[in-house]
Amino acid sequence: MTIDDPARPETPDTPDTSDTPEAPPSDPAPPPLHRPTTWSALRPLLLRLHFYAGVLVAPFLLVAALSGLLYALSFQAEKVVYAHELEVPVGDATLPLSRQVDIARAANPDGTVTAVWPGAEPGATTRVLMADPDVPEDTSLAVFVDPYTGEVRGQLPSYGSSGALPLRTWIDGLHRDLHLGEFGRNYSELAASWLWVIALGGLLLWIGRRRRNRRALFVPEGGPASRRRTLSWHGSVGLWAAAGLVLLSATGLTWSRYAGENIGAVQDGLGGATPTLTATVGGAPTGHEGHEGHGGGATVPTAQGADMGLDEAVGAARAAGIDSPRISVVLPAEGKGYVVKETDTQFPLELDSVALDPADGEVLDRLAFADYPLLAKLTRIGIDAHTGVFLGLFNQLLLAALALALVLLVLWGYRMWWLRRPGRPAARGAWRKVPVTLLLPLAAATALVAWFVPLLGISLLLFLAVDRALALTARARTRAR
Repeated sequence: MTIDDPARPETPDTPDTSDTPEAPPSDPAPPPLHRPTTWSALRPLLLRLHFYAGVLVAPFLLVAALSGLLYALSFQAEKVVYAHELEVPVGDATLPLSRQVDIARAANPDGTVTAVWPGAEPGATTRVLMADPDVPEDTSLAVFVDPYTGEVRGQLPSYGSSGALPLRTWIDGLHRDLHLGEFGRNYSELAASWLWVIALGGLLLWIGRRRRNRRALFVPEGGPASRRRTLSWHGSVGLWAAAGLVLLSATGLTWSRYAGENIGAVQDGLGGATPTLTATVGGAPTGHEGHEGHGGGATVPTAQGADMGLDEAVGAARAAGIDSPRISVVLPAEGKGYVVKETDTQFPLELDSVALDPADGEVLDRLAFADYPLLAKLTRIGIDAHTGVFLGLFNQLLLAALALALVLLVLWGYRMWWLRRPGRPAARGAWRKVPVTLLLPLAAATALVAWFVPLLGISLLLFLAVDRALALTARARTRAR
């Protein structure tokens, strides 16, 4: 069935010429000119940046991912390696905390007790933290006491608010600074500075790629080993891991040396600083939000006036609403009270704390996690998630999966580079094709991010210098021919 075109004039009948040879076709009309889209102009620039960042920063990402994978697995390894210190048979009744502290003091008379962590569940030892000259700076000596029998199960250095023991502390140092101190911190900050750029850039390149079906966007393709299949795995796995990698980058930068200072200043300026607990008898602020007896200079108790005792202080804190089984108790120093703080970082979070007058248990100050500013809450949750203590085992498995994904992404990236050797990226001068209306805001945003994340800016300038040097070298060789 056809529809007559009213604009076409009728023509007389003509003989059937279907069996006669066709006349040679006339020259086809030239295809219509398509105006370049923003994406078509931006893609070569993004591809070149992704290439250089992937090749030059990937070694740092690989080291960070491998050490991060070890750290994620260290939580469960710690329970196996230190099972004797951490676990005991469940008894009928527990000894008073004050008695357990006295036993720890007798086991290490040279140490000064700063804090106590009662066992959080049946069969867990009590951890008595001490300031001791034989352990590294910012580290406490933990004496592990059987709460049922009073047996001392061992003594180990304990670091950080999560109470990392030597194995996890060593792996954490490897991940943080390769055990090279301040110089080594630059490696991890450089990796964190570029991780979000590479992840988001790769995500845009993968989504903007032409493909036959939508399934290929999410599911890697099979078939014989080739660059195409490697790219499929690289893009699909990167798509699934992108959100987690960006979050790891953002939370890692919060305690980096240079970008971390800028992030902290912005957070404070927006009213998102973490509130502090007033633990001084008389109302003067302590300047710290509940010392844990380690890290950042633990408060060392000294002789003072009336003291109701450790057991009574815990009872007063329970009466004041500290009801989590996971708590830490910081002993009072001169002029300061007990600080009893919930330490359960698993959802739902229980992180309230109170300061108590050591004489009578009166509440000096109370700090509820629900009262934290939103930015302070997000920062705390983000850091806990990055360190594997938020959501417990699930959090640690997710970290391990992200670290493994990052390792594979780096290896696939290098394989694609090798298969396409000499691995030339998109042509130089891609920025000239970007419309001025987009190029100027993009340049301004890049400058702002480079200032805010200094190692990103410095390395980006280095990339530009390398690219310029390669261009001059290629030009010189061309003229010499």
